[in-house]
Amino acid sequence: MPEIKVTPLGAGQDVGRSCILVSMGGKNIMLDCGMHMGFNDERRFPDFSYITSEGSATNFLDCVIISHFHLDHCGALPFFTEMVGYSGPIYMTHPTKAIAPILLEDMRKVAVERKGESNFFTSQMIKDCMKKVIPVTLHQSVMVDADLEIKAYYAGHVLGASMFHVRVGSQSIVYTGDYNMTPDRHLGAAWIDKCRPDLLISESTYATTIRDSKRCRERDFLKKVHDCVDKGGKVLIPVFALGRAQELCILLETYWERMNLKVPVYFALGLTEKANNYYKMFITWTNQKIKKTFVQRNMFDFKHIKPFDKSYIDNAGAMVVFATPGMLHAGLSLQIFKKWAPQEGNMVIMPGFCVQGTIGHKILNGAKRIEFENRQVVEVKMSVEYMSFSAHADAKGIMQLIQYCDPKNVMLVHGEYAKMEYLKDKIKKEFGINCYNPANGETSFINTSSKIPVDASLALLKSENKEYSLLPPDPKRRRLINTVLISREDGVCLTDSNEAEEAASINKHTVRFTSTIYIRDAGTVESTAQKLLQPLQDKLKDWEIKLLDGSTIGVETVLVKVQADPGEEINKKIYVSWTNDDEEIGSYILGYLQNLLS
Repeated sequence: MPEIKVTPLGAGQDVGRSCILVSMGGKNIMLDCGMHMGFNDERRFPDFSYITSEGSATNFLDCVIISHFHLDHCGALPFFTEMVGYSGPIYMTHPTKAIAPILLEDMRKVAVERKGESNFFTSQMIKDCMKKVIPVTLHQSVMVDADLEIKAYYAGHVLGASMFHVRVGSQSIVYTGDYNMTPDRHLGAAWIDKCRPDLLISESTYATTIRDSKRCRERDFLKKVHDCVDKGGKVLIPVFALGRAQELCILLETYWERMNLKVPVYFALGLTEKANNYYKMFITWTNQKIKKTFVQRNMFDFKHIKPFDKSYIDNAGAMVVFATPGMLHAGLSLQIFKKWAPQEGNMVIMPGFCVQGTIGHKILNGAKRIEFENRQVVEVKMSVEYMSFSAHADAKGIMQLIQYCDPKNVMLVHGEYAKMEYLKDKIKKEFGINCYNPANGETSFINTSSKIPVDASLALLKSENKEYSLLPPDPKRRRLINTVLISREDGVCLTDSNEAEEAASINKHTVRFTSTIYIRDAGTVESTAQKLLQPLQDKLKDWEIKLLDGSTIGVETVLVKVQADPGEEINKKIYVSWTNDDEEIGSYILGYLQNLLS
């Protein structure tokens, strides 16, 4: 029986360095290539020896897919391409390709220039790596080769984040990356077709959590911030540069405006400008409200939130600062934390998940004394609050995606073992399907249903020859045929509709799609039809257009019929209808007439 092999090289029973190796139908695909923020040695990268043990990574892999720009999903990519030596195709969305190199360079500066780490990629390596990337758009079917097809779906989470449907022949998987099934203030909810893959590989960061209502969380967040600054305290909110940062900035900006507050609010210098540019560039990835508002004003041009300068750290009095990175593992947020942590009146609000080994993870688990590598010790006297504004799916969202996607098997990655085990049992009970959660380096074998041989009738093949040229079909394009599947004692057969009618003694039904255009025209229905006939003939010169009766125009199966109710002759209704066979020309004629008559 055919099978799919999956080996996590990272993010197996763990959060960080997401990297999943999938083998199916003779193809090898690597999903994400991330870095672990909790380590400063070789453990921060995935174990690429699984790929390179039998030769070069380029020869072994057919492609690499990156789900989004967060460093735990793309942070090891320059290392893999420029130092390990992979030079094959890499796919990611346009926003991910634009934003990833900026975050990679920021991380490189912290690691190499501030911490003095070696065995790290250079700025030039980041540029060379990104030249190898092939950007994709949502819902675009990309043929990597004759057999391997990928398609991106909207994942929410951050700008450009995508889930990927990967198909090789009759086998397929969906890899979610990180996703969010709930829309927020600047992004929409994740969405995918009911594609029924053999395997759904889903993140499980919040496998046992069902978050309370968004409104309650926002109210609690604003109350905590307001109470702290009201007493003269300083509030540090560690965030990653794009995503949750914009979400919370919009929330705080709106609240400051409504309450007429004067306490300064700051954002890490430079990131606001970058965010503005990217949200303008990729406005189609945002939610409907942002798109609508963007016509009048840019929602990210904040009135109350100003750029932060490091000299402000020691300023007296209350303030709120959004600083990167979000897990307090390096950078400006860690610098501010070291300064403000010893004062009791101050507060740090952690709005998202922190991986083990980071300062964020330590203080969320109650650490009151933090010792750093240079033997510096910081006493944590400031209050520590955790508020889940994470753009990850919770347990309810994960179950919802499984229902949407309708997979035959599920695999959980990017989560903690105990939480995965709980959700794994829940998935098995509720959906009656197998669920896996392999550790890093452990291979899972997923059996897939074998192909069913189907006969094709001679009449069907003859009708297909009439429909298409006799040239060999393009192997990169599937051919869609309208046919009927008949199951008999001696097997399964594809036939054309006429044969099926005869075999099953049934009458053929035709479905018509109809749309109505309302206009005001003083003439008769016949004169209105005549007015429409000439523009249609001019526009569709290659089509035969007939006036079937005084008030109806015909193009193939498309009918354009003009009607008016008795006594209401000035108010005309134009019905445009077509069958499934002529959906393309029917939709075109409808759109053309709507523009012509508007």
